[in-house]
Amino acid sequence: MRRFALALALVGFVGTVQAASHAPPAPARTAAEVIERNVAARGGLEAWRKVETLVWLGHVERASSKEGARVAFVMQLKRPNLTRFELKEQFNQFTRIFDGTHGWKIRPAGDGRPESKSFSPEEVQFARAEFVVDGPLIDYQAKGVTAELDGLDNIEGHKAYRLSLRLPSGAERKVWIDLATNLELRYDRPATNPLVAGKPVSVYYRNYQSIEGLQIPLSIEVGGSADKTAPQAADKLIIEHVLVNPKLEDGAFLPPPVPIRHGGKIHIPGAPGSPGPGPGPGP
Repeated sequence: MRRFALALALVGFVGTVQAASHAPPAPARTAAEVIERNVAARGGLEAWRKVETLVWLGHVERASSKEGARVAFVMQLKRPNLTRFELKEQFNQFTRIFDGTHGWKIRPAGDGRPESKSFSPEEVQFARAEFVVDGPLIDYQAKGVTAELDGLDNIEGHKAYRLSLRLPSGAERKVWIDLATNLELRYDRPATNPLVAGKPVSVYYRNYQSIEGLQIPLSIEVGGSADKTAPQAADKLIIEHVLVNPKLEDGAFLPPPVPIRHGGKIHIPGAPGSPGPGPGPGP
């Protein structure tokens, strides 16, 4: 079964329409200018600083599935990088949890019972580096992110600024900002699959809508390879509902109460020698 992953960078759509008599703003000359316009278009710095949690509900259209197949999902996000992603198929449920330090993937074993597997080192490294609620550009200097304006590109018919980002972890990312809307069009990050670790993967953002004053994309295409010499089909996430600052239970990001497979062995969460913390809040 095809693995799935998300790169969590929230963006939105600016509904500002300028009068024909007004000249368009001059192109930005620095990365700081591009990011300032992007933050304003997404709802403003203060509005995003108030967001501690988000929940997305929708469905996935898998590239590997037959046409028209839809799989429901729920994504819970909490600052700075806690995530819980549940993919609910007809008879099975697949879950990914990251508690800020450790990660687990729960899926049916050969006998049909749920079994958990720890994140790979590549998946842990990626999850620790991401800013899942608001992405790397909101409050980027406070987060320790550095940015450079590389130039202009054409992304799906849109003129876009190309920014190179360096995260506090040293990881590098690229993001394209639409000149017209000042919103993200594309985000490139490394693959988390250990078989192609480090290979660039492109994420595209579409159908931006205003939700409680925040600009959020309701269509995300993830998984397409950024390497045009080796094209890869992409999965689509269609977000149908967004909850801003819902109360999330601490247990949502705790290790699963099912056997964990790690290093070819089975461990019970909380038992001596088991990977990650046991039940209950971590340190």
